[in-house]
Amino acid sequence: MAKIAQRQVLAEIFPSNFANNAKQQTNVQTNLPKWTNFKFAQVSGGEITASVEKIYEGGKSRPTVLCAPSEIGDITLTAHYDDDNVAADNAAGIAAKIQTLRKYVGVAYYNITVSTYDCDIKDPTNDRYYYDALLVGITEPEGDSSSGAPATFALTFAISDVTSTSR
Repeated sequence: MAKIAQRQVLAEIFPSNFANNAKQQTNVQTNLPKWTNFKFAQVSGGEITASVEKIYEGGKSRPTVLCAPSEIGDITLTAHYDDDNVAADNAAGIAAKIQTLRKYVGVAYYNITVSTYDCDIKDPTNDRYYYDALLVGITEPEGDSSSGAPATFALTFAISDVTSTSR
């Protein structure tokens, strides 16, 4: 694959089938807004890091390194804001979806797919899948009366694992 531009990395989200016996969680997942045919234009985060502890044992000039399990950083998905309450396909528009999601921050789970496109054709060999990602933040559109730049909103998710295979 040739070099790609940042504009060729897009993300989609789908409500998770989070397996939890709690009836309340099942009701949450059932009521989550669907983001059908919607791609987030910006993807950030998802870095994988492991904490280390350096131990200098008596008399040694170089440390012994102890490593903790790796962790995946939060992922933030950003898109342009549209305040329509109804989308073209009669589904809820972005404004209505964000309004619904406000009460589900900290309890809603989504599956995230980050895809790479080559000349506007999806290349599934490089897809990343983040299953059961917990919605931990919503950034509402900011305003500036002297700017003509498009307003954006963002959803932030806590991640537990990443895979390159779909379920």
